[in-house]
Parts: sequence; structure tokens; C-alpha cells
Amino acid sequence: MIDHPPLPEAEVKLLDRVTELAAGFADTAAAYDERAEIPAANLRALHEAGADRAVLPEWVGGTGLSYRGFGRLLRVLAAADASTATIWLMHAGAAVGLAEFTRETLGPFFAEELLAGKRFANALSEPASGNRFLNPQQDAIAAPGGWTLSGAKRFVSGAEIADYLIVNARVDGAPAFFGVPMPDQSVSIIQIWDTLGLRATRSQLLAFDETPLRAEYRGRAPGPTDFQVIPAGLPAISLGVADAALAALVAHARGRIILEKPLAHQQWVQFEVADVESRLAAAHALYDRGLSEADNRLPSFFPTLMRAKYLANKVAVEVAQLGVRVGGASGYLKQSPIQRHLRDAEAGQLMAYSTEVMAGEIGREVLQVTDE
Repeated sequence: MIDHPPLPEAEVKLLDRVTELAAGFADTAAAYDERAEIPAANLRALHEAGADRAVLPEWVGGTGLSYRGFGRLLRVLAAADASTATIWLMHAGAAVGLAEFTRETLGPFFAEELLAGKRFANALSEPASGNRFLNPQQDAIAAPGGWTLSGAKRFVSGAEIADYLIVNARVDGAPAFFGVPMPDQSVSIIQIWDTLGLRATRSQLLAFDETPLRAEYRGRAPGPTDFQVIPAGLPAISLGVADAALAALVAHARGRIILEKPLAHQQWVQFEVADVESRLAAAHALYDRGLSEADNRLPSFFPTLMRAKYLANKVAVEVAQLGVRVGGASGYLKQSPIQRHLRDAEAGQLMAYSTEVMAGEIGREVLQVTDE
């Protein structure tokens, strides 16, 4: 039996503040997407509302947001502006990761920097490592005071405004994690960002040219008791996009008049909406179960969250594709939110772990396939 207590009052108040902010984020989402511009004002507003402090564990001065509260916050953000939600998720993951991985050394410093409004970004994914972003293939080279790294990291959301990166590399054959203060002249941005979806994340490709990895900025590997920010947050991105896509679909179907009746009266629309709404409700329920398992420290939480991401990624695309079909020619126009939701929904399937990788993991588990 999983315990489902009410959210603490402080978390409810935070969610109310974020929900109010999200209404404004939704109004500007299309413009940021069109310009492929980082919504820095949104990120500052979230910091001022207490979102950064909330996601930080209590032992380093935060308020220790619950997994359930965290998931609800991200779904609200993603439904309003998926790019804002994605950058904030990666920022929170990098900051909390550095604070926890360096708990015995610089953890309090990184926590204070987060609370002061500094920006963090994840630089873990390598072109050669695929989805296995926690297992780097690039070797750090020993140097005075630590090591150096030469190579590339891709899909670094919010890199252009980051004050710190979390970077990994192999040291003596094992993954090691480091904080890298920015700007650093040895780190350059490869200006190739012109994507289909989540355009305002500006998740750039970074090049490292003998970048110093200082020994004092080295942290341990992720541990099972760490707050699993990114695994717990990624399903919420797709679920928020799906919620927004469904809302746009419903608004169009109710407002579009065909043969003197709203499009919503057509049976095929009703049947298709019933199907995707049921799938979406199931994805939300599975995600909520995973968050509750995490709050109750059940070991099953990670497999549940993996399944939740897999289902959420696929359902988001299904809902968004139906939105295009119901929207017809008007839904295909650039000014329609329907097409943006479709583009954003596709991005979720590519985020590690991708749906193909997760399908393999889940399938092997169910079929009890081993490597022997």
C-alpha cells in the first residue's frame, strides 16, 4: 500500500504561485519559440517564486520539495511552456546534482549559488555515448590540480546563460562528475541550434578544448538516495505537452462550426478523443504512482518512472497528432498552438532515455531476458 498524504501547505502555496506565473508563460510561449530565445524572464520569476529553493534538499538550505509536488509543478509549467519547463528541469538537476555529489566539500557552496540566483546546466550527453549519459566515453587527462577534458557535450539546455556546468568524464576508467564555472574560454558553443521542437531551450552543442576539471570541483557518482530530479521530471514534460495539446484540441473542436454544429458533435472526433484522453489519464496515473513510490522510498520507483516516461512520450505524440487531424488546415497554420504542441511532443521521445531504449529495457525485464 502506497501512502498518499496531502501535500504540505508550503508546497500547495508554491504550486499556486507557479500556476499563476504559468498563465503568463503560456501567453509568451509562441513568441519565445518563434525566436528560439531562452525565456530568461520566466526562469527569474520561478527563482523569485521559490521554485529553486524548494527543489533543493533540506540539508543544504532548501525546503526539500516532495516528488509529488515536484511532478505537479513541472506538469503545470510544461503545459504552459514546455521550453521553460525543460530548461528549469535541467537547471535544477544540475544544481541539485552538484550540491549532492560534492556534499562533503563544495555542496554548500553550490547550494548557496543556486539560492543566489545563479544558473546551472547539464553537460553530460556525448555524441558517442548515446542515451548512456551517465557513462561517459571521453577520458579526462591528468593535469596539475586535476584533469582536462577535450571533446563535446550535446543538448545542453540553457548553456548560454549558465554560470556552472555539471560535466562528466572518465577518470581511471570510471565515470567522474565535475562542476565547471562559466564562462570558460576553453568551452565554446557550436551555433547549430535550429530545431523542430522545444526551440526556446537552445540546447546547444558545447566543445571542450583542454577544459580544466579541477580536483576540488570533483564529486561522487549519483547515488540511490539522491533526489532524482531529471528521471522524476522528464515524464512531466511530455504529460504537460499532452495536456496542452488536448486543451487546444478541445477548444478548436468546440469552437469550429461544421454544418451548423460544433466539430465536437462529430462521432469520429468523440471516439478519437475518448481514446487519447483515456491513454493520457492512464499515463498521469502511472506517473503519480511512480512519484508516490519515490516519496515512500520504494525501490520500484525507478522502473515505474521509466514506464511513465515511455507511456507519456508516446501519448503526447498521439494527442498532438490527433490535434492536427481535428484542427485540419487551420491547425496546420504556424500561428496555431496545435502545431507547436506537435513539435514539442516529438522532442520528448528523443530525450534520454529514448522510447526505443526504454522499450528494450522494459521488454527485457518483462521477458526475463539476461545477457548470459
